Amino acid sequence: MNAGIWLASALAICASGGLARSQYERGRFVVEKNKIQSPQVKRPRTLVFLTDLHDKEFGEGNNRLLSAIRRIHPDMVLIGGDTMIVKEGMAKLDVTKRLLAGLVSICPVYYGNGNHEQRMWQKKSLYGNMYQDFRKLLQKFAVTYLSDSFVDVDEDIRISGLNIHQSFYKDLFPAKMSPEYIQAHLGAANTKRYQILLAHSPLFLNAYAEWGADLVLSGHFHGGTVRIPGLGGVMTPQYQFFMPYCAGVFEREGCCMIVGRGLGTHSINIRFCNKPQVVVVELQPAFAAVRSEHGRQKFRTEWDGKKDGSED
Repeated sequence: MNAGIWLASALAICASGGLARSQYERGRFVVEKNKIQSPQVKRPRTLVFLTDLHDKEFGEGNNRLLSAIRRIHPDMVLIGGDTMIVKEGMAKLDVTKRLLAGLVSICPVYYGNGNHEQRMWQKKSLYGNMYQDFRKLLQKFAVTYLSDSFVDVDEDIRISGLNIHQSFYKDLFPAKMSPEYIQAHLGAANTKRYQILLAHSPLFLNAYAEWGADLVLSGHFHGGTVRIPGLGGVMTPQYQFFMPYCAGVFEREGCCMIVGRGLGTHSINIRFCNKPQVVVVELQPAFAAVRSEHGRQKFRTEWDGKKDGSED
């Protein structure tokens, strides 16, 4: 057998092994915990953050995912968008309906838009009444919908959900976001409460921080599809390569941004070294504060990236 045949055979074996590994990873998820302390938080809370499910179900009716969330005993679930796939010929709400029905039996649920939710709203000629049906689902299950809006939770937390214009999701060269854009959509950040921002794209941390977010929860990049140790995620859904914000925890001027790897896939159905992820945020009171260079009172955040070791 000549060298060319050997090489072709080796590549075929590697490709088959990679696809098998990807299929294995896509069927499992990990729960990763982060601890954040702030003097604005008056009492401990446990938050679960879900993003980019894209119609994925872990067990019938997502029972494995829901069981894992029940074991966490969260005070609230925050959804960062893209629960469904909204593409021509692939748009439905069945998985979203089953997931929401299970989540609201656990705790209050807050829902922010991703680009797929906005797509069914903006392109009604393609998707008909799907957006209206989606809104009816949220109302049926008493889910708080944060579409360019906010809600105050108790006396110490505000959760805001930002709608991000399609120009910011443009492939390769997206538009640049300013804090004024966020201000125009959401008004001023609340400086007296712990300000949580659901913003689907993680590209704009500087704008989120300057606007006044204390905690940003993002997704969209699916962890970079393939993750390489030491280099991070390889490719975003916008065909950007080795972007630093594909997944993880980042800080800018006292603002903490957690980027979830998401739970599903759609156009590129591959995950490698990149298991689906449930993000847990443990908010706790603290007393140490630091003032930002802009003069606004900001608070030092501390976190640890503990994994509970569970895979379902």
